[in-house]
Amino acid sequence: MAASACGAGLCPPGAACSSGSALRASGSAGQTRRAASRAAIDSAFVPSYATLASQGGLKARGNALWEMMRECRLCPRECGAKRLDGQRGSCGASSRLVISACHPHFGEERPLVGRGGSGTIFFTHCSLRCVFCINWEISQSGLGDAQTVDTLADMMLHLQSRGCHNINIVTPTHYSAHLLLALDRALPRGLRLPLVYNTHGWERLEILKLLDGVVDIYMPDFKYADGRAAAEYSSGASTYPEITSAALLEMNRQVGVAKPAADGLLYRGLLIRHLVMPNRVAGTQQVFEWIAANLPRDTYVNVMSQYRPMHRAREYLAIARPLTRAEYAEAVGWARTAGLTNLDIQG
Repeated sequence: MAASACGAGLCPPGAACSSGSALRASGSAGQTRRAASRAAIDSAFVPSYATLASQGGLKARGNALWEMMRECRLCPRECGAKRLDGQRGSCGASSRLVISACHPHFGEERPLVGRGGSGTIFFTHCSLRCVFCINWEISQSGLGDAQTVDTLADMMLHLQSRGCHNINIVTPTHYSAHLLLALDRALPRGLRLPLVYNTHGWERLEILKLLDGVVDIYMPDFKYADGRAAAEYSSGASTYPEITSAALLEMNRQVGVAKPAADGLLYRGLLIRHLVMPNRVAGTQQVFEWIAANLPRDTYVNVMSQYRPMHRAREYLAIARPLTRAEYAEAVGWARTAGLTNLDIQG
């Protein structure tokens, strides 16, 4: 699952708004106008998916991704599961959309949070399945409720009406078809927030190219520089470094460097997260050196300090303890030495 910037997993249950009965909207003209008028963003902003939809491409892309679930190849595992027939893929998902939570999130990066929060929707299941996942109940145990594409569209509009500054989809890869089809249904009803694709980073280029012109803000993790570590801690994903590296290059090509606008909010760009882990197991120095050598030096990089041994992490000696302050300071030093100039450093 994509890393959690707040370090505490989901927000408190009282903050959640994922109840189907609470989110179902009638779609009346009055409700649509209210949702659009409350969009807490620059009035001149036009999301990428709106432009694509005006050209007739958004629904077509969603349908193409839907067909890929017939023998699933949405993630790098390309497991071939017949998800449209109800079979579950290696990620744990069938074609039935499952969502665990939906709420304004105030623990994300500052340019996403603003005053109104980041409108976060947590998709259940995950293709990476890390042994240290902080939200393992969602990513690997299937915590969540079945929802429809229409309800997902309702959730987006609900978050907009609450004053959120973006729609932040957490771990979207295996439900990317549902996401695009929901955007296509929410857009005529007034949705106009930037879309954040909040991913673990292990993404196929073929899928990312279908998202070109859909996503405004890519927020991938870059978890590992070492394929052996990725294989050990992320369910055999030994190809993580090379696949994620290629994915980051494609994301940057699509949206460029993330730079907050005059209002302090982020509307477009690439924001990379790296979770510093104990005993240098993630290859942090090599991660930062690769970013500096292959992407603009002012790429937004969040150096994340909140690792703690969750889920099955205590079964693995090297990651069975929290990160130390010295290890985090070492990581920040590596980022600066590499020449990265746009660092989000945690206290």
